[in-house]
Amino acid sequence: MRISQLLFMLLCAITCIAQRSDFQEIDFTKADSIALKYKGASLKNIPVLTHNLTSSLQTDVEKIRAIYTWIGTNIENDYSSYLKISHKRKRLAKDRQAFLDWNTGITPKIFKALLEHKKTACTGYAYLVKEMTNLAGFECDIIDGYGRTPTLLLEEDSAPNHSWNRIKVNNKWYWCDATWSAGETIILNGEPMFNPDYFDGYFFAEPELFSKNHFPINTAKQDTINTKTFKSFINAPVVYKEAFIEPIISIAPKNMHNQITKGTSVSFKLKVPDDFNENIHLLLNKGGGQKVIEPTITKKECEIILQHTFYKKGSYDVHISTKDYLVATYVIKVK
Repeated sequence: MRISQLLFMLLCAITCIAQRSDFQEIDFTKADSIALKYKGASLKNIPVLTHNLTSSLQTDVEKIRAIYTWIGTNIENDYSSYLKISHKRKRLAKDRQAFLDWNTGITPKIFKALLEHKKTACTGYAYLVKEMTNLAGFECDIIDGYGRTPTLLLEEDSAPNHSWNRIKVNNKWYWCDATWSAGETIILNGEPMFNPDYFDGYFFAEPELFSKNHFPINTAKQDTINTKTFKSFINAPVVYKEAFIEPIISIAPKNMHNQITKGTSVSFKLKVPDDFNENIHLLLNKGGGQKVIEPTITKKECEIILQHTFYKKGSYDVHISTKDYLVATYVIKVK
């Protein structure tokens, strides 16, 4: 079985993992407007807040959406808390059971601080999603594991660094990441500053794409990390959040770093929705200079292949781009 299939199975575990496209007929405008109506509401009475967000909505997915949007637009990412948690996670990286025990014990403390200040790290976001969706009558789990972003790359000995959720609707599990939906922390003049920027692409995300930057450690099927699949995960190309808009999934090459000889063609294969018709191109960056490349494009059903031949030696950062944003990044070393 191929590594990509193993990784996908690991994420899916023993139940059916679904995606937001299951609800294409649902308009989330009302759910989002209700979340906006209660912007700034207190967390001191979560049952009342949950009722206010969900009681006038008809479908299950709209109720979950209202909760998710409220959390994503009202909770601030606490960078100092993140650093403390990261330090502890690194200390327990080699003792998985100790990590899980500590993580379970620290969650109520994080949640208490969240209630008082509306600031938290990823564990607090995941815990709040679980609490509120449980109150609304849904089954929801907190998933601990590894998150990988363009600015947060991992090594084989990296400690678990992230938490997110899965929520059951109509006997199917759906993945979501409220932390990454809320915005990002930027370092300005040496000081961390949270930039609120709600992004709904991680709400009920396409599972194959979600597995590109989320790797769970506490799945029902597997008690310890499969080193082979984890290595495949950390060696894969960088995926940007904008890839979740369509979604666009990088299929090949499998690894981010690739070495070829001069004059070799590389095919970048993407999985896209069947109605995808946006222009897509490559950005080649070599030594700080960047230029747009129009590759040879082959389109099939739900698939696009971008082919480019590298005639000059050197190391290239190859960005796959559509519209005004990046989708994925590879590094091609030409000898």
